[in-house]
Amino acid sequence: MHADVIVTAARIEPLETADHQEDWAASPADALAITGGRIVAVAAADEIAALRGPSTVVHDFPGATVLPGLVDAHAHPVWGSIEIGRGVDLSGAGTLDAVLARVTRAAEDIQDAQGAPGDAWITGYDLDVNVFAALGEEPSGAVLGERFPGRPVSLMTQDAHALVISPEAARRAGLTGRETFTDASCVVTGPDGRPTGYVLELQAMDLVFAHYPEVPVATAAAHVRTQLEILARGGLTGLHALDFTDPSEDVYRHIEAHGELPLRICCSPLVPADSAPGAWQRIAEQQGLAGRRWHVEGAKFMLDGTADNGTAWFDRPDRHGENRAPLWRDLDAYRAAVRFFTERGIPTATHAIGDQAVRHALDVLEEAGPAGRAPHRVEHVESLPDDLLHRFAELGVVAGLQPVHGTRHTRADGTDNWSRRIGPERAARGWRTRDLLDHGAVVALGSDWPIGPGDPRTGLADCQLRRPVDEPGTAPVQPAQAITAREAYTGMTRAAARAAGADHELGRIAPGFLADLTVLAHNPLDLAPEEQARNPVLATVVGGEVLRHSRTAH
Repeated sequence: MHADVIVTAARIEPLETADHQEDWAASPADALAITGGRIVAVAAADEIAALRGPSTVVHDFPGATVLPGLVDAHAHPVWGSIEIGRGVDLSGAGTLDAVLARVTRAAEDIQDAQGAPGDAWITGYDLDVNVFAALGEEPSGAVLGERFPGRPVSLMTQDAHALVISPEAARRAGLTGRETFTDASCVVTGPDGRPTGYVLELQAMDLVFAHYPEVPVATAAAHVRTQLEILARGGLTGLHALDFTDPSEDVYRHIEAHGELPLRICCSPLVPADSAPGAWQRIAEQQGLAGRRWHVEGAKFMLDGTADNGTAWFDRPDRHGENRAPLWRDLDAYRAAVRFFTERGIPTATHAIGDQAVRHALDVLEEAGPAGRAPHRVEHVESLPDDLLHRFAELGVVAGLQPVHGTRHTRADGTDNWSRRIGPERAARGWRTRDLLDHGAVVALGSDWPIGPGDPRTGLADCQLRRPVDEPGTAPVQPAQAITAREAYTGMTRAAARAAGADHELGRIAPGFLADLTVLAHNPLDLAPEEQARNPVLATVVGGEVLRHSRTAH
């Protein structure tokens, strides 16, 4: 039998651990063979050469290292790409003046392009709420109204759980401040009872989104394809999309009708807070929807919101008297919904940021039991008390962590909004990657892209350094929670595969496994974290199809 594809390099790095060590992995290999999209052999190049036939395609990467394909275990590719495609990038705008300057440039660009000054929507993303705290103020859209009178402006915060909108945007959305929601969403009002322009959580945000200009499917697909190609160039071969809302299916099908997705996508639709069995049944019926490189499997819950907004669920309130309640006001409904999906073999992923949210999620998952092939997951786990560390491994629940939130959105001195709100004791328990691993948990690493940086090399370096890799002068956040390079890369390979119930065919370089691979110029296990972030990605391989990238860092 001849192979379809042969890949040779300086090193095949399987990231094997002692419990999975096989004979072939005990000695260095520098080549592998692929047939039908799966790995059929891993060995020295001279042994693999025997599988070469007249139609075999050989890809040689001298000096390079081949790893299992990197997978981002928590991302939002469709809405994230659309927001980036149409919105103002506010990342790194550390002052309100800097934010206003970027929005001003966007307004000027819209005027030049559309000839409609003061009329078209301006949207933005990655707004740092600390720009208001630095002025001793709560987030408010008043300054947007002053700077852009009559212009609808809507800026999404870094955590994507709130908007700061101008008075004109509030008017177009018909907001009054008297809106009620089935979850903990809120249209914040001032002393006069009128909306301040601060809109919290998804149901309230949806009232604003409904008035955004519609993005045609072809345009949305182009945005998504562009961003996925960027993520692939960073080394990703797959991601877990913790959402599946309109127009996700249409976008994926459009891309595949006109080409190919550059990576695999596993989608989990969101179960609305306090929803009824009819909504659960519709999500159950979506299971199994699929294309060539995307499929729907799982259900996503948001048990609480975010600490920055005061909508997370902690065991006691924060310094503002907030962060004390779940988004699901009917906790019996959450319990019943988790049981509904579990009984049908559908795994769940629960967004739980506050300590009480994590505790409640674990209690409910213990009652529900396993769902089948894929494990249940608890996502974010931003502040975790000692007594919960052991329960993840005991229950077989995967901890989905995004350490980049800690390195990029908080500060070691506690002056950031997250730390100030919840206090030093709970802030010190943030993103306990090291402790969870030491207690035997499976920790799947993700970025929450576009909320965190999508380049996996950045996130992998950050969780070893516990600070932004590109900010060497920054003090690390909870440095005792740093992990090793091998642990970090395992979190985006084997652990990500386990989180998706795909550890029988992804996350390893071994015969019989899908040929999803990341080819790096240098073995990251031999590099300092700073060098890992600059390690050129030479190629990504998905199902045996090799996509070569230019020899550049990010």
